[in-house]
Amino acid sequence: MLLGGFDIVVIVLVIFVILVLFAGVKTVPQGYRYTIERFGRYTRTLEPGLNLITPFIERVGARLNVMEQVLNVPTQEVITKDNASVSADAVAFYQVLNAAQSAYQVSNLENAILNLTMTNIRSVMGSMDLDELLSNRDAINDRLLRVVDEAVQPWGIKVTRVEIKDIQPPRDLVDAMARQMKAEREKRAQVLEAEGARNAQILRAEGAKQSAILQAEGQREAAFRNAEARERLAEAEAKATRMVSEAIAAGDVQAINYFVAQKYTEALASVGSAPNSKIVLMPMEASSILSSLGGIGAIAREVFGDAGNPLPPPPRPRPAPVRSTPPINPPAPNPFNPDPER
Repeated sequence: MLLGGFDIVVIVLVIFVILVLFAGVKTVPQGYRYTIERFGRYTRTLEPGLNLITPFIERVGARLNVMEQVLNVPTQEVITKDNASVSADAVAFYQVLNAAQSAYQVSNLENAILNLTMTNIRSVMGSMDLDELLSNRDAINDRLLRVVDEAVQPWGIKVTRVEIKDIQPPRDLVDAMARQMKAEREKRAQVLEAEGARNAQILRAEGAKQSAILQAEGQREAAFRNAEARERLAEAEAKATRMVSEAIAAGDVQAINYFVAQKYTEALASVGSAPNSKIVLMPMEASSILSSLGGIGAIAREVFGDAGNPLPPPPRPRPAPVRSTPPINPPAPNPFNPDPER
C-alpha cells in the first residue's frame, strides 16, 4: 500500500506534535529545583513533580540540589595569635534555599563556599592564642558558622553547621604541652598532699586537745570524788571518835578498850597484807595484846576512878621457852685444857 503525499504530511505532523509534547513536559525529582529561562532570561523555578514548559521558547537553566549537603574543608596551616603554627581541617553543611539566587548570583557555588570557609577559619583561629584555640573549639565553631552564614546569604544559601574536625599543633609543641601538663598535675598533687597533711595534723591536734580536756575533766571529777570520799571518811572518823569520847566521858571504859583494840588489829592486818612483805616476824603473842588492853584499862581507872567498870587484872605473860639447839659445828677440844668448864 502506497502512501500519498497527504498521508506523509499527517504522519510528520503527528510525530512533530509528539516531540513537542515530550519537549514541553518536564519531571522534577524530589529534592531538586529547576530554573526556567525564556530566551536566556530567568522566569520561574519548577517544583518537584510534573511541569510543562513552552518548547523552543523556554528551557531549563540550572538543576539545583536543595537537600542539605556536606562540604569537606581540606587541611590548612594557621598561625595563631601567639605565633604558633597549627594544622586544621573542617567540615561545612549547607542547603540551597533560593534556587534562582544560587544559580545566578554566584558562579561555581561549592568552590565559593569552600574558599569562604577556609578564609574565615584562618581569620577566626588566627585571632586566638594556642591554649584558647585548643580549649574553645565550640566557640570557634559558633564564630565560623555566624560569619560564613552571613556571607552566603546573598547567594540563597543557608550554612547550617561548621565543625572543626582536627587541630594538630607541631610535634615539639605537643611534647612541650605534655611536659607542662605533667608539671601542672605534679604541682596539684603536691599541693593536695600538703593540704591533706596539714588537715591531718590539725585533726590530730584537735583530737589531742579534746583528749587532754576530757582527761583533765576526768581527773578533776576523780579528785572531787576522792575529796568527797575523804571528807565522808573524816566525818565518819570524827563521829566515831566523838562517840567514843562521849562513852569515855560517861565512864564506859569498855568503849576505849574496843576502840584501841580495833585500831591495833587493823594495824597488824595492814602490816601483814603489805605487797612488799613476804615474811613478817612478829615477836609478840596474844597475851601481849591483852596486857596492853589491861594497861590501858588501868590508866583509865586511874583517870576516872572506880566509877567505871573495873577490869580484872591482866594475866602475866608467859615467858617463851628457851630452846637449846646444838651447835652445828661444835668447837674442837683444847688439848691443853681437857676440862671445857675450866
